[in-house]
Amino acid sequence: MATQSESWFGRYRNEFSSFLRETWLGYAFVVPAALLLAVVIGYPTVRAIYLAFFEVSLLSPNEMQFVGLENFTALASDPVFKEALWHSVVLTGAAVSLQYLLGLGLALALREKVPGAGIFRSLSMVTWVMPVIVMVIIFRFLVQNGFGPVNIILDSLGMETTYWFGEPGVAFPLIVVMHVWRNVPFYAISLLAAMSAIPEEQYEAARLDGAGPLERFRYITLPQISYVSMIMIVLHVTYTFKNFDIIYLATGGGPLGNTEVLATYVYDQAFQQYALGYGASIGVVMLILMLVFTVIYVKLEEVD
Repeated sequence: MATQSESWFGRYRNEFSSFLRETWLGYAFVVPAALLLAVVIGYPTVRAIYLAFFEVSLLSPNEMQFVGLENFTALASDPVFKEALWHSVVLTGAAVSLQYLLGLGLALALREKVPGAGIFRSLSMVTWVMPVIVMVIIFRFLVQNGFGPVNIILDSLGMETTYWFGEPGVAFPLIVVMHVWRNVPFYAISLLAAMSAIPEEQYEAARLDGAGPLERFRYITLPQISYVSMIMIVLHVTYTFKNFDIIYLATGGGPLGNTEVLATYVYDQAFQQYALGYGASIGVVMLILMLVFTVIYVKLEEVD
């Protein structure tokens, strides 16, 4: 028995040593990146989860009182949290849906060989690469009362003019428009790249079988861009749900909390109200929701 055990251990040791010799270069590149991620992402995440179970003020971070799940139970009766959660869900659903549909339509249009399509593809990425602060300044200028182009047009038509980011019923739709305006080109270019990889022979065979444009799109194009679509939707749902800069720079969560989302509410609680533990608990809820969404969506795509 001892001889067999030693023989098995020797084979395992030799195979493991061979594996390390063959893959040492890969590990040499991966380990530094993994350590960097652990420091930059892993530690703050673990620290935030830890703080969520404590009552701690930003003004005195060393004075911590363990409160267990009290921060999370307080969220259940916090009307501002519920409203911010609803705004985050609506913003994410509306923005990502419009981005994908418009991006898909633009990709189909760019796929057609029309004059100037190449130039338009390049120019269409300007909105995506533009810094967020520049985009916000542009939109705020457009809707300024008195000299904004939108209000000048409305005034010429005899319609009401105002600073539209200050209107409770209009500010939130404007935030959605800003997200869509920024990200549609990225969707279009990515989906166009996925469509370009589809062999033309498949479309030719479908035409010979009598398939129309809608059938070719349904049974050839959509299935073969589904993987790219899945990645983009997951990434943009995560990005939009936790987005802070666009809303903070445009409205700061106002007017009257009508554009308050979870990301701005975390900032308000942690850095303006100094309730670091309570703010961390909101961040943990956001993390859980995004993990659940990602797992469910990826599993559904695997089933399809």
